[in-house]
Amino acid sequence: MEKFNQEQLMLYLYGEASPILKLAIDKALKDDSELQKEMNTLKRTKKQMDELKKKGVSPSQKSIDAILKYAGKKKQ
Repeated sequence: MEKFNQEQLMLYLYGEASPILKLAIDKALKDDSELQKEMNTLKRTKKQMDELKKKGVSPSQKSIDAILKYAGKKKQ
């Protein structure tokens, strides 16, 4: 099974993936339960972030720094 990185999954989630990438992820989602779980987690997180944005709530700088630090570790 093909592995997708976080950037590819985020592009897919936000509807910005290329047609080829979208097709590959769509196909993989049909059979890969781990990918399905990961995508569901990303969808829930996006929904929560969207709800906070509607309320005018912004993440703290500490949260932003933690996310960036985590993202940097995932790329390696």
